[in-house]
Amino acid sequence: GEELVTKQAPSGIVCNKVFLMERMYMRNEMYLSILMDRASQGPLMVASPKGGTSIEDVAASNPEYIFTEPIDMMEGIQDEQCERMATNLGLEPGSPAHEKAIVLMKNLYKMFVGCDCTQVEINPLAETPDGDVVVCDAKVNFDDNAEYRQSSIFERRDTTQEDSREVEASKYDLNYIGLDGTIGCMVNGAGLAMSTMDIIQLKGGSPANFLDVGGGANEQQVQKAFEILDSDPRVKAILVNIFGGIMRCDVIATGIINAAKEIGISKPIVIRLQGTNVNEAKTLIEGCGFRMILADDLEDAAVKAVGVAEIASQAEKIQVGVKFEGFNL
Repeated sequence: GEELVTKQAPSGIVCNKVFLMERMYMRNEMYLSILMDRASQGPLMVASPKGGTSIEDVAASNPEYIFTEPIDMMEGIQDEQCERMATNLGLEPGSPAHEKAIVLMKNLYKMFVGCDCTQVEINPLAETPDGDVVVCDAKVNFDDNAEYRQSSIFERRDTTQEDSREVEASKYDLNYIGLDGTIGCMVNGAGLAMSTMDIIQLKGGSPANFLDVGGGANEQQVQKAFEILDSDPRVKAILVNIFGGIMRCDVIATGIINAAKEIGISKPIVIRLQGTNVNEAKTLIEGCGFRMILADDLEDAAVKAVGVAEIASQAEKIQVGVKFEGFNL
């Protein structure tokens, strides 16, 4: 019931369960992982004899202790690769620990492929005084696209340990990542979403999320995306930035208007629309009865969003209510 604060969760996560494990006496602490690597376009095995600590710190201070082995997906992991890695871990060739590490690497790769993993990270991988090799702690990430064939794994998902906003968004196939800023963003396309977040920062604001509704979102998905943004207490203003190619602007407008009718509008909304059915979308917005702030371009939208978010934040601090009637509507 208490909050556990770590480097990965500096704000704390409520701890509901505690696992008690056998105490391990370790002669050596090592690091071993297999992950999908963009550069080699396949699995990459990474190992270091300096485990038990942050591998990022080891890579920064002693890069010579980081060893990598790209794995050919068609060929699979090879005996010589495992032998090299076991030796790079500091295990004596021909020793029981060396042989056990080779078996472990093969089994690890078998699990990586069989369970549709994107990352399997063991830290520390320990050598015990009696020559055994033991996985003492591990982190495993799975490909979300493989949920349909890894149902037994995904059934174990503990949503209480995740951002509730991200959990809710995932139910509607929305690409959402929560951040700590004050400007909620609803954008179509990952590239446009990233540039929207960048220009918000450039204009002195801070994004509250990454939210890509994609090119094929329907009105229900847009409505749910808007509801998630509006319900976030950290969000002081919402910026909608849509470039209508595959995604029609009128679908976005209808989703926002439906959400406004369902839950009301409690926060200022800045909207920038361009592309397919943009005029129809603007007509819908202008006739919906809700006051929304229209912007001519992305820079104009960012300036307005940052401005109204700052006004809302300052008003909240001094406990003064504000009402936004829109600009040039």
